[in-house]
Amino acid sequence: MQKFYKIVTYGCQMNIHESEKLAGILMRRGYAPTEKDEEADVIVFNTCCIRENAEQHAFGNIGALKQLKKNNPSLIIAVGGCMTQQEKEASELKKKMPYVDIIFGTHNLEKFGELLDKRIAGGKKIVEIVDGETGKIIEGEKPFRTSYPNAWVNIMQGCNNFCTYCIVPYVRGRERSRDMVAIYSEVNVLVKSGYKEITLLGQNVNSYGKDIEGASFAALINMLKTIDGDYRLRFMTNHPKDLTEEVVKAVAENPHCCHQIHLPVQAGSNRVLKLMNRRYTREDYFKKVELIRKYMPDCAISTDIMIGFPTETEEDFLDTLDLSKKVGFSSAFTFVYSRRKGTPADRMEEQIPEDVKKERIMRLVEFQNAETKRLSSSYEGKTVRILCEDFDEKKGLYLGRDEYGRMGYFNSDVNLIGDFVNVKIEKANGISLFGKIVD
Repeated sequence: MQKFYKIVTYGCQMNIHESEKLAGILMRRGYAPTEKDEEADVIVFNTCCIRENAEQHAFGNIGALKQLKKNNPSLIIAVGGCMTQQEKEASELKKKMPYVDIIFGTHNLEKFGELLDKRIAGGKKIVEIVDGETGKIIEGEKPFRTSYPNAWVNIMQGCNNFCTYCIVPYVRGRERSRDMVAIYSEVNVLVKSGYKEITLLGQNVNSYGKDIEGASFAALINMLKTIDGDYRLRFMTNHPKDLTEEVVKAVAENPHCCHQIHLPVQAGSNRVLKLMNRRYTREDYFKKVELIRKYMPDCAISTDIMIGFPTETEEDFLDTLDLSKKVGFSSAFTFVYSRRKGTPADRMEEQIPEDVKKERIMRLVEFQNAETKRLSSSYEGKTVRILCEDFDEKKGLYLGRDEYGRMGYFNSDVNLIGDFVNVKIEKANGISLFGKIVD
């Protein structure tokens, strides 16, 4: 009889890719994917803890399975990811949701199959969390990839930066880099298998190789340049303090690298940046932007901006708004500060009221939306090369991105997913572009 699994994923691209690894483990054990809770023999939650609402959402959805588990005692419910790597949350999960069969962390994901086998064989409820300091990157994992023509490739784990608002270093551990040859081999196989866009992942890709003699992110980009084929390379996320001229030059000289760099600034106030422990100033950030544009004048620079960090004043916010105006970001992920227990920022006095956060972020969003609309409008009449990634059933159109990250929609009588197409842009609507295929 066919067995089925369902994976529920929260959070970042790293989590998405790790869910692909979990899917690979399950499929090698004879399970097939399903979207139906009632059909599943195994349900896995791959959680996130960056923001409190992500945790609340996960707890709510896990709690909703209590009755299903009661009706079907053979159902295996497993919870892993960043949330379980926190002692308090793992303890709460164990205590309040005893019907959860397996609790595991971010550092022993590759052991999930063994944990599952043990539980099915009649073992007791399993709680196995590996300390972030001892976790190692295991090579040879075979994920079940679900994002064709895109593919995620993890190049490192962990973070050494300890930004005062961030829980990641505590749940992901210290920076550990994968072997450069192993990464090259994985990307090469993906390209030869027909994947058209490869995204290199890490909490801070610019730090790649600092723990391996002779390795660096620039060296990795240069090595990947030797892989032939019609494909694109992206990478995320970058930390401004570690973005060097060597890296930017390597990206500019690799014909496969997209001229788009996501460079999170978080704040435009030097006082706030210092409190965040970002270890750069707004002046340093401007220099990084100048460096990018020196080698890639056409480069689209996107960012993350946090509003409402503890003690943030109106003047601090205006500094952030001013920086955004001067840089001219192609897009910005804007969000309000969320308290994370265990971080220094959580213990800071002068937490900003929610109504003040909301008012400030609305002003920032209003500006960025206008800037995004202006940039999109500049596409009208131009022909751009787009990788067709999917079909929008609601719009009845194919869609994909250009190398700068802009989404384009177009019509076709044949399935073009996985193909590069030239699209002449006829209309821009906010961040989206609409056009027709041309030769």
